[in-house]
Amino acid sequence: MSDNEGGFSHVDDEGRVRMVDVGGKEATHRVARASGLVRMQPETLAMIRAGTIEKGAVLATARLAGIMAAKRTADLIPLCHPLALSKVEIEFALRGDREVEIRSEVSLTGRTGVEMEALTACSVAALTIYDMCKAVDRGMEIAAIRLEHKSGGKSGRFDRGDRS
Repeated sequence: MSDNEGGFSHVDDEGRVRMVDVGGKEATHRVARASGLVRMQPETLAMIRAGTIEKGAVLATARLAGIMAAKRTADLIPLCHPLALSKVEIEFALRGDREVEIRSEVSLTGRTGVEMEALTACSVAALTIYDMCKAVDRGMEIAAIRLEHKSGGKSGRFDRGDRS
C-alpha cells in the first residue's frame, strides 16, 4: 500500500479508508492549542460567576470533561490514533456579560499531532457548560471552535494570529 502521495492520507490508492501508519515518523514534541466560545444570556453568566447553577461547579466540571475528552479522542473520531498525552490544560475567561471563552492546550512527544485532541477538549468543555446551564438558558450558542496553534512534526508550525 502506498502513502497516496499528494492525496488524502486516510484514503489508500483504491479509495478505501485507512488509518495512517505513523510508525516511520520521528517522535517530536508536539503542541496544539484550540479555543471556543459559549454565548449565553447575561443572567446565565451571572449565575456561573456566583456559583448558583443548580447542577454545581460549571467551570470545574467543564474543565474535567474537556481533559477526559482529550484523552478519549481516538474513541470519538474515526482513524485518530490513541495517544499517551503528557499535558492537557483547559482555561476559561468570562468575557463581558455573555461569553465564556474556552482555551485548551495539549502536548506530547510522539509521532502524530494533537490538534484533534485540543479541539475535542474545547468542544466537550463547551457542551458540558451547555448541559449544566440548559435548565436556565436553552438558547446558549457554542461558537468559534478553532485551532489556534500547532507545533512539532513534519508539517511544522501553524499560528492563527489575526486570521478569522
